[in-house]
Amino acid sequence: MMFPMDLSIVVTGLVCGVVFGFALERAGFASACKLTAQLRFQDWAVFNVMFTAIVVCAIGLYLFKILGLLSMEDVYVPTTYLWATLLGGVGVGAGMSIGGYCPGTSVVGFMSGKVDGFVFFLGIIAGTWVFAGVYDWLEPMLEALPRPDAETLPELFGVPEWVILIALTAVAAIGGWITTKPKPAN
Repeated sequence: MMFPMDLSIVVTGLVCGVVFGFALERAGFASACKLTAQLRFQDWAVFNVMFTAIVVCAIGLYLFKILGLLSMEDVYVPTTYLWATLLGGVGVGAGMSIGGYCPGTSVVGFMSGKVDGFVFFLGIIAGTWVFAGVYDWLEPMLEALPRPDAETLPELFGVPEWVILIALTAVAAIGGWITTKPKPAN
């Protein structure tokens, strides 16, 4: 995306953000308890919603591609840096487990009137500022590990895209079925 952006792009992004935020709030994701319950393996709603979103997006991209509505050259796939992914996953995961929010749900929580959502979001800003300050020092380490030559899962595993879509859909369906089964009464 090049700047300056066309106003329609900004408006589209804002509208999509508001709709997504509304959906998250209605699903109860404005509460820090929802995410921490997921991390304690007590409430699988976050897993089910996010995995469903991944599958819908993957199928949508695939359909757009085969219908000729989207060229995959127009889709940005960032380079995978294993140390950076590991460090980022640990940092963001620790923050989410301590604070109970992810970046998006912290905004939803704050906009729903929750002070902890606002405090968490301030922590995101502070953490981003600190990371930017030490990035030049960390960059050689973050890019040190060799990365896979593949940019996508089908390239990595050497299989057609539809195989990955079927596997993702199966994992989502089985995961959803397992996590929504009623628990036996004690």
